[in-house]
Amino acid sequence: MPGPLDGYRIVDLSQIVSGPFATLLLSDQGAEVVKVEPVVGRDVTRREQFASGGLSAFYMNGNRGKRCVSVDLTRPEGRQVVLDLATDADVFVQNFRPGACDRLGVGYDDVRAVNPDVVYVSISGFGPDGPDADRPVLDPVIQGLTGMVAYQVNPEIPFPDLVRNIVCDKTTALTVAQATTAALLARERGAGGQHVEVPMLDSALAFFWNDGMVDLTYPGDDVTFGRTLAEVYRLTQCADGQVVYFAASTAHLRGVSRACGHPEWAEDPRYTLEGFLEDPQNHADFGAMTADAFAGITVADALAGLREADVPSGPILEKADVLEHPQVVHNGSVVTWEHPDAGTVRSARPGARFSATPVEMRLSASHQGADNDEVLAGIGRSPDEVARLRSEGIIG
Repeated sequence: MPGPLDGYRIVDLSQIVSGPFATLLLSDQGAEVVKVEPVVGRDVTRREQFASGGLSAFYMNGNRGKRCVSVDLTRPEGRQVVLDLATDADVFVQNFRPGACDRLGVGYDDVRAVNPDVVYVSISGFGPDGPDADRPVLDPVIQGLTGMVAYQVNPEIPFPDLVRNIVCDKTTALTVAQATTAALLARERGAGGQHVEVPMLDSALAFFWNDGMVDLTYPGDDVTFGRTLAEVYRLTQCADGQVVYFAASTAHLRGVSRACGHPEWAEDPRYTLEGFLEDPQNHADFGAMTADAFAGITVADALAGLREADVPSGPILEKADVLEHPQVVHNGSVVTWEHPDAGTVRSARPGARFSATPVEMRLSASHQGADNDEVLAGIGRSPDEVARLRSEGIIG
């Protein structure tokens, strides 16, 4: 049985991560994706860092499973190639700055003219208009603007820091993938094609808001006391390393007391969620007491005690150790496969599992323009015409 998006076709003009990671997710769910790149220049993720066989790991991780063509969009025949690809597409994705695709002749109105039912997705940093719409943007800028950087402070090391992965790009990609399938569902129900606009700023702020803005959700002075997760989150130092745990209930707090060797604290009403609300000092005291207690026991003993008490907990794994974690191995979370040029590749398995339409990862990756002949033949270009386009630099 094919994946849930089998039969859908996507033209992907996006680069870096916010668009490519979204279309990768849709590809793994069965959609056919054609990635359009320039003849001169390239997606910056193709830069050969952590590369093998001419394919960088960064590019591989966002573009696996797609066919790739390279087209000069500044020339009329190149523009026509892209419009011909769009004619039979269900989805068209781009993350150029606002107005750039319109100037190139592949904006929403241009694509809708050849395909009225298309779902056209425009990804931007700040949105289609407004005071910052024309500014360049990358992930760390959005982290700063949404409050993530200011929130990313360990009270013991009180300096703000970046989230050290491209969380805003990937959040935007997840938003794009969900919005695309929602628009396709609306089309199936008779709404027709439409233009979907996804600003990184809005996507990242919506993602951050749930917990990051709890202290600003209710304006006014009559709001009950609370602590943000940034104030609560800690790594716990043990005698020979660190663990992470999170106590979200009084039962968890009592389990922590037993795990660190002080079952008597589990009987003290001050060290409960209610006790913490009654007097914030109880929370501070409990944190200091348990930190001192865990510092005298090993990681293995701490984790054994926390797990016995059913407290959410785990080790702090190095990235290489993640690959060998028993649950990761059991789930098959990492797939190892062979690429004809890059050799052995590790890829993360998609997170969603479908019982009736199982996902089959597309274990391939193309060099820039590698699929020109096949893709252009699919839109009616003869071998001679493809050869001419290549010789004139319209495709590369």
